[in-house]
Amino acid sequence: MSTPVEHIVIVGGGTAGWLSACVLGARLRGKRITLVEAPDIPTIGVGEGTWPTMRETLATIGIPEAEFLVACNAAFKQGSRFDGWRDGWADDSYLHPFTAPPAADMRDLAAAWQTCGQQGSFAAAITPQHAVCAANLAPRQRAMPDYAGALNYGYHLDAGKFAALLMRHATQRLGVTRIAAQVTGVSRAANGDIAALLLQGGATLEGDLFLDCSGQAAILIAGECGAEWVDRSDVSFNDRALAVQVPVEPGSPIAAQTIGTAHEAGWIWDIGLPTRRGIGCVYASRFISDDRAAEILRAYIAAKVPGSDPASLTPRKLAFRTGHRDRFWIGNCLAVGLSAGFIEPLEASAIVLIELSLKALADNFPQSRASMDIHASRFNELFRYRWDRVVEFLKLHYVPSQRTEPYWQAQRAPETIPPRLAECLALWREQAPSAWDFPRIDEMFPAASQQYVLHGMGVPVPLASTTPAAPARLAEIAAKARALAAALPTTRDYLDLLAAGSAAARIPA
Repeated sequence: MSTPVEHIVIVGGGTAGWLSACVLGARLRGKRITLVEAPDIPTIGVGEGTWPTMRETLATIGIPEAEFLVACNAAFKQGSRFDGWRDGWADDSYLHPFTAPPAADMRDLAAAWQTCGQQGSFAAAITPQHAVCAANLAPRQRAMPDYAGALNYGYHLDAGKFAALLMRHATQRLGVTRIAAQVTGVSRAANGDIAALLLQGGATLEGDLFLDCSGQAAILIAGECGAEWVDRSDVSFNDRALAVQVPVEPGSPIAAQTIGTAHEAGWIWDIGLPTRRGIGCVYASRFISDDRAAEILRAYIAAKVPGSDPASLTPRKLAFRTGHRDRFWIGNCLAVGLSAGFIEPLEASAIVLIELSLKALADNFPQSRASMDIHASRFNELFRYRWDRVVEFLKLHYVPSQRTEPYWQAQRAPETIPPRLAECLALWREQAPSAWDFPRIDEMFPAASQQYVLHGMGVPVPLASTTPAAPARLAEIAAKARALAAALPTTRDYLDLLAAGSAAARIPA
């Protein structure tokens, strides 16, 4: 059982597989890494939005930021804006920004905002990012070093192009071996571990640690290792999406945040890229039909995308189960990505869970099989905690809604609210969210995120008396917002100049 872990085998490509190959190839120098993927299965991205964590990930694996932006038709993401979630009226909109509140007691700043008559939105008072997003500005200037910014940011990207970039980087720069083959089964070691993959055509592929990145099929973690499915559809109702790619006019503004617009039985994502907008209608099939969802999607495009022809678009239908595995690491098999689980694409949790899984693995990589079960137990405990927090935070977006459609009424029914979230909501009627509610040092959604949603949804949050310094701090934030608005380029100008420079560099002299 003291066999060293030298060969890592990844099953499946796409974002999860190739990001795994790149991160482990960069972090675990000297380990042998092989990725096997079926040659006839198209790449399906898990999302087109990332968290700011992606900047550190890309820097770690060694991809220059400009190369990434151009290759993936990418843009900057500085947060998420929610339109129509509170009551559906014209002024119903709030921002959950990526930039953290200033180094002060957020409850004190919130009290100052309330004392000042709540002039402007909560996010606008707390962070200059609100003003930058409203003006469609980039979070950085081109002269800044890679992955540095005046504000915190992630990315919007073309998921298919992202997987292709990661594949090239892994195989050409990091020494990862790619095998195009269908996995037909496994052979077992005496202790029950996976000893080797059986490939179509009769070949075998031995390994010491196997990563299941096979998507919803979960051919290893579920099919071979027996991980059970934990259904969370009693809390999170959405199980369908219709997605389209809508061309945009050259020179048109590029939104600085993901826009999520509520509708009668779900919501619509709108993600701006340099050459197109990715738009999708997320919905619960037990509340509306596919045809009705298509009508909602086309009506949104007609209203929001100038010059578009919604009737000419053919939406791609995506069906997904809502939930996650009861265990993510069993024996010498670890699930990463959709094979581990999926909750609706709200707040871009899919890709960040891949990143967090890989960081946990690389930071605590088992040197031998003897320690692997200890690592697996710790990993399973940590990620069950994280999946529970994801489910609760996404549910928080729905529970305070005052919308009257049956879907929204069902979302706030007490029996659909996770017990821990119900307890937190009871506490938050008496005291604002704080680090006491989210005590881990690496919380995915800390107290500040909860406050952005609660204030944005109009939930009364009890606040302490403000200190004399707090109004002056808000004035500093407002001044910084004005300064950044004057100094930062628009996202469109930034990316167009970057693309033009990249094209010029490819033209022979």
